[in-house]
Amino acid sequence: MPSSPSSFPPRWRLVLQLGSGQTLAYASTYYLPALLAAPLAADLGLDLATVFAAFSLALAISALVGPAAGRALDRLGGRTVLIATNLLFASGLLALAAVQGPWGLLLAWAWLGVGMGSGLYEAAFATVVGWYGREAGRAITGITLVAGFASTVGWPLTAVLIDAFGWRGACIGWALLHLLLGLPVHLALPGRRRPGPAAQPVELRAGAQDPPPPAVTGPPPRVAVLLATVFAAAWFCSTAMAAHLPALLQAMGVSLAAAVAAGALVGPAQVAGRLLEFTWLRRLDPLLSARLASLGHPLGAAALLLAGSALAAPFALLHGLGIGILTIAKGTLPLLYYGPLGYGQRQGWLMMPARLAQAVAPWVFGLGLQAWGRQALLITAVAGLTGLGALLLLPRPPDRLEQWGP
Repeated sequence: MPSSPSSFPPRWRLVLQLGSGQTLAYASTYYLPALLAAPLAADLGLDLATVFAAFSLALAISALVGPAAGRALDRLGGRTVLIATNLLFASGLLALAAVQGPWGLLLAWAWLGVGMGSGLYEAAFATVVGWYGREAGRAITGITLVAGFASTVGWPLTAVLIDAFGWRGACIGWALLHLLLGLPVHLALPGRRRPGPAAQPVELRAGAQDPPPPAVTGPPPRVAVLLATVFAAAWFCSTAMAAHLPALLQAMGVSLAAAVAAGALVGPAQVAGRLLEFTWLRRLDPLLSARLASLGHPLGAAALLLAGSALAAPFALLHGLGIGILTIAKGTLPLLYYGPLGYGQRQGWLMMPARLAQAVAPWVFGLGLQAWGRQALLITAVAGLTGLGALLLLPRPPDRLEQWGP
């Protein structure tokens, strides 16, 4: 039997739990190759391209897993799926620590890709949408505020672990954190939907098919295409920088320590952007704040190309501000246009192009970096401007979903 609303944990506690879980998930997977790739490649006798190809495989698999993971989130709730992903991440990291050659590397990252497809932001967002329905926007912002420190925590901690225990020890350390920290955090989540009208749960009988679409016309098909384009452009830029920012700055003459320090600014900048969205920007139209955010990376790239490494820190800050706000938009814009029903599965489909863009980003940007040096920033600048163009073409959503025309 559902418990009373007063027995449901307070929102701040749930946000802290989910945000902490996301910090661990991103730090131990998405941000891992930036510092792990070089020592791993040297130890196994591989070139860096092979190492990043394995990471790209993980991202491609995460794209394919996304819709099925979304269906599982809609049917089972976030707690069950997130607990499973802690086990996926831990076993994948232990497998990565044990690899002896390229095939083992590919298999380990493929397994991690299954976890990434079912345990990153989309899972946390779908969890709070299941609890709070269309009122989930503030919870989504809160999760991204906490998890915005993933690179700030992840890169320095990975560097310390590699220095102390080697790259294999670093993988084992992250696996243990999933078992000793992430798993208990997700086990403590409520395993039910929040009582009350906000969540508007959909009851499914045994053997029933997926819930029917809402009884509204819905937005025109171009909305899904444009949203998918926005997210693909943003996450191409984000993943390219997550994988190559330290190497990019080193290629411009910055020391490794200074490059890691500048890269660590991305996390606080993301948090600052999300605080802006939570306070001042929340008074603005959500589309306007997303459009402003999409300028962050292109403006930072232009400054870095014109002035060189002296503007490494401002670039990291502008990039982080933009990505921080767009991360919130990734959760709230689909909710704004489509509503909460079937949110998890819809997110899986909308994010599939983004995850495929993520899959090729380390490889494409790495090739550009080898061939053109800092001029490779033009690749991500163009991607960012493409996302801005898609945002400019999005129609303004109506106040009520029923107001969509045919």
